[in-house]
Amino acid sequence: MNSDSFKFSNAVVIAPLLAVLSIWMVFLVEVQLGINLNEYGVYPRRLSGLQGVFFSPFIHGSIEHLYNNTIPLAVLTAFLFYFYRSAALRVLLLGTLASGLLTWAIARPSYHIGASGVIYLLASFIFFKGILAKHYRLVALSLIVVFIYGSMIWYIFPVKDGISWEGHLAGFAMGLIMALVTKVKVPEVRKYDWEHDDYNEADDSFLQHFDEHGNFIETITEETEEKIEIKYHYKKSDED
Repeated sequence: MNSDSFKFSNAVVIAPLLAVLSIWMVFLVEVQLGINLNEYGVYPRRLSGLQGVFFSPFIHGSIEHLYNNTIPLAVLTAFLFYFYRSAALRVLLLGTLASGLLTWAIARPSYHIGASGVIYLLASFIFFKGILAKHYRLVALSLIVVFIYGSMIWYIFPVKDGISWEGHLAGFAMGLIMALVTKVKVPEVRKYDWEHDDYNEADDSFLQHFDEHGNFIETITEETEEKIEIKYHYKKSDED
């Protein structure tokens, strides 16, 4: 397997698959054992609530909550690991921990659970990093994220009961901060010869085919005649 195919499989299959399996496995354990793990979520400004910084992204309150987070988590994780492979794991881990701590610091006294904070972290990072990088592919990716998930911006405000808008806001803010402080390798934009500062028109073989008025000059190469020399060799017959 070459490096490009490995990069593609790692981004589009392995990373999103692990992310989705982790949240679904936790929910299935809750259902099978008949337990509720909500108390392992983030509970703001309580020391015991700090455990939710590590556990809350894996805990969901209902199948609808879980389903709503599954597809965005898979898509954005694939984007992150494909386009920002060198920094993807660092952004995901540090950003998740930082957004969890910020949620613990600013949120209402309640258990805050779900992977939506991570989703906002990824969407924010991918959008802002693409704009800051100013590379056409990454800017295009930023626009794709806005087109697909732009409506999520409203949920960083308290517009709907029953959702942790503080967790969304924390993830969004940490995504912006990570985009500002994280260095990534941006592919160099290919420059043509005429775009370089030391470009000289007189040395351009293509422009030499045009005159000063822009008319094409047809160059005819003289063909050299090839002389073909045929030599015959006669073999003396035995009868002679």
